[in-house]
Amino acid sequence: MDLEGTTSLNAPPTTVFAEVADLGTYAEWLGIVFGAEPSPPHEGDAGPAWMVDLGAKIGPIPLTKKVRMVRTEHVAPKLVRFERKEHDGSEHSAWVLTAEVEVADGGSVLTVSLHYGGSGRLPGVDSILRDEIRKGGGRLQARIDARSR
Repeated sequence: MDLEGTTSLNAPPTTVFAEVADLGTYAEWLGIVFGAEPSPPHEGDAGPAWMVDLGAKIGPIPLTKKVRMVRTEHVAPKLVRFERKEHDGSEHSAWVLTAEVEVADGGSVLTVSLHYGGSGRLPGVDSILRDEIRKGGGRLQARIDARSR
């Protein structure tokens, strides 16, 4: 499953990138991230790691998956990528979360992409996740505005 959402923000790319480069902030603005706590580093990690609760709410029922995500790419102020990197010796489905920031008239354009490589599918989850990615832009704008006051 591959999902993507794009939003325009009234903030310079450096400000937007400062928010999206830290996976710990995502629970504040991206509805598919229920929580993200720092995870101890492991040999071979490309960058910092977090234990992340990813998912969606279908009615009152939250469908979540706890995954260990590592920042694998960091090209300030344009691109950040987080990938699932477990160290338990088991095979796991791929989860890749990417945020790209571009300059736009008077601000930035943020594109957030989520790739899930597993076989489990629930009807309607993709539209819920896509909608949450889209809505995240407004919450991120509010967070940026609050921090600039």
